[in-house]
Amino acid sequence: MLDQYLIIHKSILPEYYEKVIEARRLIETGKIRDVSQAVREVGISRSTYYKYKDFILEPTEISGGRKAVLSMMLNHEQGILSALLQQICEARANVLTITQSLPIRDRASVTISLDVSEVDGSMEDFVAKLSQVPGVEQVRVLAVE
Repeated sequence: MLDQYLIIHKSILPEYYEKVIEARRLIETGKIRDVSQAVREVGISRSTYYKYKDFILEPTEISGGRKAVLSMMLNHEQGILSALLQQICEARANVLTITQSLPIRDRASVTISLDVSEVDGSMEDFVAKLSQVPGVEQVRVLAVE
């Protein structure tokens, strides 16, 4: 998965990339509650925010272990979250936090932060295994440190 990323000095990138990160940070920290207000605050359009929000990540300092934040959609059926957690356990990852939304149209958004320092293989392989769990869709890496 890391072969799909580049490290680029931000001075050569368009200014709106940094503004996307700033808007996401405002929302994640709770300083601003909705996307419309955040994008107004930083001076970008909603479409710019949504186009880039899942693809622009900030590097962070590594502090004892490797951590990842994953986002996914789960079908609202008994046992799917349990099967997902079993797959995470078998991959030797350790769950740090789980946040799940209320199911809407029989699907729930789930964000899981993990310690992946003991996972064998690449993040791409790990994500592919999680994607194969029946009822789990759209597994995306939001951050890795």
